Amino acid sequence: MSASTHLSSHDSFVHALGRAVMDTITLAGDITLFALQMFRWLLVRWPRGNTLWPVMYQIGVLSVPVILITGGFIGMVLAVQAYEQFALMHMENQLGTVVNVTLLKELGPVLAAVMLAGRVGSSMAAELGTMRVTEQIDALTALGANPIAHLVVPRFLACFLLIPMLTIFADGIGVASGWWFSTQVMGVESFHYWQHSTNFVNAYDFWSGILKSVFFGATIAILSCHRGFHSRAGAEGVGRAATEAFVYSFVVILMLDFLLGFLLMESYNLIWPSNVGLM
Repeated sequence: MSASTHLSSHDSFVHALGRAVMDTITLAGDITLFALQMFRWLLVRWPRGNTLWPVMYQIGVLSVPVILITGGFIGMVLAVQAYEQFALMHMENQLGTVVNVTLLKELGPVLAAVMLAGRVGSSMAAELGTMRVTEQIDALTALGANPIAHLVVPRFLACFLLIPMLTIFADGIGVASGWWFSTQVMGVESFHYWQHSTNFVNAYDFWSGILKSVFFGATIAILSCHRGFHSRAGAEGVGRAATEAFVYSFVVILMLDFLLGFLLMESYNLIWPSNVGLM
C-alpha cells in the first residue's frame, strides 16, 4: 500500500514537472511570436506623433523622479558598503573606483530597469489588460485597425529609446551622490577619489551598461504588453497580468544581465587582451 502510494506521488510529481516545462516552452514560443509580429509592424509603419508622444511622456518624463531617487541612493549605499572594506586595508582613497565601476556596469542599469519594470511594466500590463477585459482591443480589431500596431509598437519604442536615457540619469546622479557622500561624510580626499576613478573607469564601462539597458527596455516592453494582451477576465485577471509582467521582466533582466555581462567581458578580452588583468 505504501509502495503504491509512493509511486503515485512520484508519478504526480513527474506529471506536474512535465506540465510546468511544457507551459514554459509554450509561453516562450507565444512571447516570441508576439515579439516578431510587433517587429513586423514596427518595420511596416512608424507610429504617429499624437500616439507616440503621450506614451513617451508617461514612460519617460514621469519616471525621472523615481530614477533620480533610485540612482542617488544606489551611489550612497555603494559608498557606505565599500568604505568599510577599503578602510580595513587603508585604501580609502580608491573608493571612487569600485563605486563608479559597479554603478556604471551593473547596479545602475539593473536597478533602474527593475524600478522601471515595476512602475512602467506593471502600468502597461494593467492598462492593456483593462482594455482586453473591456473589449476595447476587440473593438479596434473590428474597426479594421491592428491593436499591436496601435498599442504595442508605441510602448515598445518608448521603452527602447527612453530607458537607456533614464539609465544615464541614474548613473549620473549615482556618481554624484557617491562622490558627495564619500568626500563630505566619509572624509575621502576629492582629488584622489576622482584620480583613481579616472585611472580605472573608462568609456567601455559606461557604454556596456547602456547597452544592457537597451535590452532591458525592450524586454520590459515586450513582456508587459504580452501579459496585458493575454489578461484573463475580471479585476483578478488584470492584477495577475500586472504582477506577471513585473516578475517575468525581473527574471529575464537578471538572466540578460548575466549573459550580456559574460559576452561583453569575453569581447573585451578579445579586443584588448593586454587589459585582461584590469577587468
